[in-house]
Amino acid sequence: DDERVWSLPDPPAATDRDAALDRVLDAVFESVRSVDDDGLAVAFSGGVDSAVVASGVPDVPCYVAGFEGSHDVAAAHEAAAAMDRDLTVVELTHEALERAVPEIVAALGRTNPMDVQIVLPLYLLAERVAADGYDRLAVGQGADELFGGYAKVQKAPDDPRVEADTVRGAAREMILTLPDQLERDLLVLRAAGVDPVAPLLHDRVVSAALPLPGELLVDGDRRKVALREAASGVLPESVAEADKKAVQYGTYASRELDRLARQAGFKRRMENHVQQYVESLVE
Repeated sequence: DDERVWSLPDPPAATDRDAALDRVLDAVFESVRSVDDDGLAVAFSGGVDSAVVASGVPDVPCYVAGFEGSHDVAAAHEAAAAMDRDLTVVELTHEALERAVPEIVAALGRTNPMDVQIVLPLYLLAERVAADGYDRLAVGQGADELFGGYAKVQKAPDDPRVEADTVRGAAREMILTLPDQLERDLLVLRAAGVDPVAPLLHDRVVSAALPLPGELLVDGDRRKVALREAASGVLPESVAEADKKAVQYGTYASRELDRLARQAGFKRRMENHVQQYVESLVE
C-alpha cells in the first residue's frame, strides 16, 4: 500500500477579527448546506457542532444515543425542541454495550478503553440509523479540533497533555490527531452499516479555521468562540452556546462500561480493569 502523506498549512494568525469570523461563517454554512440529504440521518447531541450540521439539512431526522438520564439525551431533547426538529433517542443498555464491544473491537483491531468508549454510542446510534433505512450519517467530527473545543486547549500551556505554549498551538496539536480519530470513526460507522458525512472537515472549513487567533478559539470559559459566533445568527442562542461533555461522558458510555467491568469482577484496583474486561468480552 502507498502511504498517504499529508501536510497541514500553517498560516499566520488573522488580525482582522470580523473578516476571520465572516470566513468561518461562510465556510461552515456553505459546507453544511451543500450536503445531499438522500438517505441521510444526523447524529445529534444537542451541542453546537451537531446542531450546525443539522441546520444545513432541515428535513433530515436527528438521532441521539445515551443511557437514560444522560446529559446528551437531555441536551438533544432541548436543542431539538428549540430547533423544531424530530429526534429519535437510541437508549443505551448494558446488554447493548456487551454485544457491541466485540463487534467494535473486530472493526477497530484495538481494545484500548478510550477508543471503545468514544465509539460505543456512535456505533449503536449508527446501527439504529441503518436499521431505520438510512445509509449515510452526518456527523460534527472535526469541530472540536478545528475550533478549540477541548479543555486541554483552553488550559494551554498549563495542561500537561499538550506540548504547545499557546492556545493556537494546542489547537493545532489537536488538528494533527484527526487522521487517527477519523480512521477509528470511519471503521466503526461502516461496520454499523452507514457511511459518514462530515461537512465540518471540508477543506474550506479547515482553511477558515487554521488562521483563527487564540481569542477566537477560546475566550475565558467559552470554547469554540468563532464557531459559536458563526452559529449565533442561524441557531437559537441556547443551542449556539450549549456546553457539551465529551461523548463517552455525556452518554454515560464510559461510566457504564466501568460498572460492567466491576460487576464482572474486574475491580478498579486492578491495572487497566476496563481494558481487561473489554478483552474478556472478545475472547
